[in-house]
Amino acid sequence: MYQYNQRDQTLIEERVRQFRGQTERFLNGELDPDQFRALRLMNGLYIQTHAPMLRVAVPYGLLSSRQLRKLASVARDYDRGYCHFTTRQNVQYNWPELSRVPDLLAELATVQMHAIQTSGNCLRNTTSDHLAGICRDEIEDPRPYCELIRQWTTLHPEFAYLPRKFKIAVSGAGHDRAAVQFHDIGVYLIKNEQGETGFRILAGGGLGRTPIIGQTVKGFLEKKHLLSYLEAIVRIYNLFGRRDNKYKARIKILVKETGLEKFTAMVEEEWLRIRDSLVLGDERIEEIKAQFAPPPYRDFTGDDTGFSAKQAEDGRFAKWVKHNTVEHKIPGYRGVYVSLKAPDSPPGDITSEQLDALAELADRFSFGEIRSTHRQNLVLADVEQASLYQLWRQLDALKLATPNIGTVTDMICCPGLDFCSLANAGSIGVAKEINEALDDIDYIHDVGDLKINMSGCMNGCAHQSVGHIGILGVDKHGEEWYQITLGGSSENDAAIGERLGPAIAKAQITAAITTILDVYLQLRQENEAFLQTVYRVGLEPFKAKVYANH
Repeated sequence: MYQYNQRDQTLIEERVRQFRGQTERFLNGELDPDQFRALRLMNGLYIQTHAPMLRVAVPYGLLSSRQLRKLASVARDYDRGYCHFTTRQNVQYNWPELSRVPDLLAELATVQMHAIQTSGNCLRNTTSDHLAGICRDEIEDPRPYCELIRQWTTLHPEFAYLPRKFKIAVSGAGHDRAAVQFHDIGVYLIKNEQGETGFRILAGGGLGRTPIIGQTVKGFLEKKHLLSYLEAIVRIYNLFGRRDNKYKARIKILVKETGLEKFTAMVEEEWLRIRDSLVLGDERIEEIKAQFAPPPYRDFTGDDTGFSAKQAEDGRFAKWVKHNTVEHKIPGYRGVYVSLKAPDSPPGDITSEQLDALAELADRFSFGEIRSTHRQNLVLADVEQASLYQLWRQLDALKLATPNIGTVTDMICCPGLDFCSLANAGSIGVAKEINEALDDIDYIHDVGDLKINMSGCMNGCAHQSVGHIGILGVDKHGEEWYQITLGGSSENDAAIGERLGPAIAKAQITAAITTILDVYLQLRQENEAFLQTVYRVGLEPFKAKVYANH
């Protein structure tokens, strides 16, 4: 993984020193709340319902075991013993004291971590495929380009006050696991007809209250022009993005209102003007690539009969292998999902004790690295197949081995009313109730790939618009109700879910979800996935059953 140089380290240490002074001035009454608001947002600090919330950047989801231990100590010393992984691959602390946040940030700086640009109207954390570098369908590892983008975006002087927040995702694989099409800018590594590797650039995607699928603005871009082209897009957005209405300020609205053809022409004109001054040289690319060199894998010859035997004799282990591990491009290795979706835990939450133990497991089994996913789980990317049984037993003891990755109980869920000041309805309690109901159903693993996403408000932090089943909390005369959508997807077959019907009362939402699953199982054809069934039969059969007694 990328290691900071002295310039990187100096930057974050100076930012800590600067924010310490700003916080002290605010607490002493020298800055009013409005003046301090812009300063704290630059450093990832929100004011939530009960306490400040600090969002910590995890660039493209990559963490070292040393950083994981620091997250654990911060959770113990500055919070309430846990932290939360988000859909942007970041980490959030929900209970820090404002006066101690500068000390917290100073602790993070000792392990090359910070909270810069995790909030506010700026270029946010660049995300990527959590299987980058190990998946078999990869054209090229996208992480070096994510790092180059991170360096370009950090404290970019022209883009400190954009019309709204701005998000970039990069994927190098055939299978989109990073929701690239729902970002302000999406970047795919591709090969052209001549076999050259470059980028396809999308713009204008986004979720929230107006979900829109991004559109291609550049079919093929040479690697050397990556940063100049991204800069041209953000410049056009900064110049012409609306600032009179925050709900219409995202680039997706600009692209929609301007039209793709005109928007692309504006970007091309700006790019031709600046591209020669921001060329990404081969030497620079190779310099960054060298920091993502593969770990020292061991040679593997033949089948591991012990691995197969363990699956045959232990059904729980076999189920975990099936759902929580993935193929690796190196023979003899597998990628392992660490599930943060135990039935009795809020989705995405992990305790300090679990973080410390996981750091030990990362050192022992996966070259000291771990990754976060945009579905609020973690990944040990490089585990020897022969070690999987031993790893599973330890993860199981830590309650981190729920065999539910890609199943209905692998739910994305925002904090909702429990923490968020923007929320209209609760999420964590509803997710727990749904998971408990589904956990009691014997056929749940036979349902197959089915993604449920639930948000407590229209901001859509949990990506409800693109869930196979989406759940959106709404306020109706002071009561919590929930709208359901079906048919969304954030992968290659990107789609925005369609509303099933009127909102459903909180007491009835779990029954509605189990009814939807029952209808699917009754109507699906052989080997037909949930989305295929929805697209084939439409919403009416589901609607009829869900609203039968309403």
